[in-house]
Amino acid sequence: MSGADPAGGAKEKETPSILTKAFDVLNAFNQNERVMTLSQLARASGLPKSTVHRLLARLVEFGAIEHHRSGYKLGLGLLQLGATTPAAKMRDQAIPYLVALQRWTRQTVTFAVLREFDVVYLEKLAPADSPSTLVSIGARLPSNCTAIGKALLSYEDLDDLAAFLPLRLHQMTPHSITNADDLVEHLRIVRKEGIAREHNEAQMGLEGVAAPVVVNGFAVGAIAINHGPNAPASGRVDAALRDTTAQLSAHLRSYVVAAPEGERLVPRTLSDPPPWG
Repeated sequence: MSGADPAGGAKEKETPSILTKAFDVLNAFNQNERVMTLSQLARASGLPKSTVHRLLARLVEFGAIEHHRSGYKLGLGLLQLGATTPAAKMRDQAIPYLVALQRWTRQTVTFAVLREFDVVYLEKLAPADSPSTLVSIGARLPSNCTAIGKALLSYEDLDDLAAFLPLRLHQMTPHSITNADDLVEHLRIVRKEGIAREHNEAQMGLEGVAAPVVVNGFAVGAIAINHGPNAPASGRVDAALRDTTAQLSAHLRSYVVAAPEGERLVPRTLSDPPPWG
């Protein structure tokens, strides 16, 4: 008998769909492997070479994949789709504020949104001589390990947040906050101060501060500054970050549909998308 066992037995393993396999191929590309051969894609996706070959033919037809010499690369069709997302629109609106902040601090400035328990980076502006970090556009990192993630989480319902978190959170360095209750108490401080801080929690040697971009009571995004040896004094950095996020929040309000008069927006959970982004 197929399906779920009423007594709680194991479910029959679902056969991956053609759509799942197509995304396995697309997800095989990364920052280090921008052009891949058929054999490389088969190994990275875990799919038979014949299956990958058929999928590539269709993906090329749809513009999601393009030929590149003897291999393949992601196509501009994906860029067109990505550019139509609300998050991309918000990034476009944020760019002038991010540029101004980066020029003043001469440090790395990032912009990200929350997706479930991860932060997804939409933009990164860095000096030419900045050290390599885990952060790149499109990268996902555990929110408990980053200042930008903690800034975003601080606007969740903190009384209920612990119930949505695993007891043991993801650990990227020995300094990461891994206990859910400890994280919630830390977030209460972040919410009160309006600034989140990061000290070697995602990557050793990486420090920074972040503040949320708040619209109608939701943290729709956050901006972070990673400190370097020539950064301005911390108090001035905090003030500039608060000022920038306040300006961007005010600018974005015209792009968010307000709740009807007399109603309050229902607080979202980590599984729900924000009203913007």
